[in-house]
Amino acid sequence: MLDISRDIQSLSNFKRNTSSAIAQMKQTGEPIVLTVNGKAEVVVQDAKSYQQLLEKIETLEAIAGIKQGLADIESGKTQPVTEFIDEMQQKYGISS
Repeated sequence: MLDISRDIQSLSNFKRNTSSAIAQMKQTGEPIVLTVNGKAEVVVQDAKSYQQLLEKIETLEAIAGIKQGLADIESGKTQPVTEFIDEMQQKYGISS
């Protein structure tokens, strides 16, 4: 969870203390929000945590796709694979 007293800092402070900021990110696994003129502009994150985030997103997208497929089955928006194959063979002139 983001700790605003630790994980939000100015870009100029980040530049002055880059090494300690990197060490903090590696230790906590949390990103740092960098501000410019008091407004959040950039989020910096260590590579390991970023990779974990990408993997979680991929998993969530797969789950969403599975849920959509199950909903399509329930609502009758699917067809048997044999019908699909026949349709594609006819459409593209493919002989079986």
